[in-house]
Amino acid sequence: MKPHGPLPPEFAAQWGELIIAGKNAAQWIAIAGDTPLFVYDFGIVAARIARLRAALPRAIGIHYAVKANPFAPLVTAIAPLVDGLDVASAGELALVRTAAPGVPVSFAGPGKRDDALEAAIIAGATVNLESAGEARRALAIGERTGIVPRLAVRVNPAFELRGSGMKMGGRASPFGVDADQVPALVAMLRAGGAEWRGFHIFAGSQALDTAAIIETEAATLALAAALAEQIGAVPPLVNLGGGFGVPYFSGDQAVDVEAVGSALDDAMAARPAVLATTAFAVELGRWLVAEAGVYLTRIVDRKQSRGETFLVVDGGLHHQLAASGNFGMVVRRNYPIAVASRLGEPPDVPVSVVGCLCTPLDRLGDQVALPPAGTGDVIALFMAGAYGLSASPTAFLGHAFPAQILAGLPDNPNAIFTS
Repeated sequence: MKPHGPLPPEFAAQWGELIIAGKNAAQWIAIAGDTPLFVYDFGIVAARIARLRAALPRAIGIHYAVKANPFAPLVTAIAPLVDGLDVASAGELALVRTAAPGVPVSFAGPGKRDDALEAAIIAGATVNLESAGEARRALAIGERTGIVPRLAVRVNPAFELRGSGMKMGGRASPFGVDADQVPALVAMLRAGGAEWRGFHIFAGSQALDTAAIIETEAATLALAAALAEQIGAVPPLVNLGGGFGVPYFSGDQAVDVEAVGSALDDAMAARPAVLATTAFAVELGRWLVAEAGVYLTRIVDRKQSRGETFLVVDGGLHHQLAASGNFGMVVRRNYPIAVASRLGEPPDVPVSVVGCLCTPLDRLGDQVALPPAGTGDVIALFMAGAYGLSASPTAFLGHAFPAQILAGLPDNPNAIFTS
């Protein structure tokens, strides 16, 4: 038997029927018309944002990283609660311009084509430059269109975020400009007539070590100040990155955001004078939305093979690649998982929950202890609000696209948005 991750606290206290935003799994399935489907409880998202606001210094804004979950109704609902949206493609840029018009947008990511750069410049988005070559192309587009481009520099720092699942600093990287090359690049931007918007410094992602996050944010502030001193100008904005992880697996401990906020408060109070008028932001995606999402998939078969029990479901890795262990996981571990109608009941024999795809990679639960379940029962896979559907190979084997449902809006609890 192998353990699975902890249910998010909003669901862990439930007993019997799983309730998401006031309805049980059967009711959500009836609304969607079938399984599989994703249900996102926006009440959980709003509470996360409010908790983060309360923890952070007032001078630090919150940006939502759209790549975590680009479901348009979710982006629209989040936009009024945050200070900016961060996108990583021309497609995401187009989405936010429709879903959240007027909200400040920044655009990061390597390999931006000229048409993407032009769209961002015309839209007034801040482009986080990943290289000197990208900077030259952006300046040329600004000159050709007659629009002053808003350009920030994504910095590749000499340090990394310890314990992060995806390290983006402290090494050779396709992301950002090495810190020692940044002053010269900023000088080129200013000489070229751009509106220099500051720095984007992102050292890593999916970190659960609170002390490491505090350490990295202090180092980020120090780096921003040192670069500003070398450049001889005040950066209008410093994006401190994010990297706050969530507890997917057994033994994981949640980040203490209150401790992070308290340390940031001290660091901001002691920041060098060159950053006195700089605006700051943290950029989070996963931490805001992951725990709000549940993936519901129905058991279509229960079978025995060589002494093992398999629950075969109508969903799979084509919707939940990360939960299958095939999205950067070195050692496969189980996401939080449950039988939707039997929360808290004692387990039966260990079972493996496998999807409907013709590949042995399609395994959503490996030898997990679940209550008795069989054909027709619904499996709930938690932590499905971030890097779920949009990070999965939906076209693989031509299976149907799942429904997505957003519910639980605090000001309109009866509203339901579906795809």
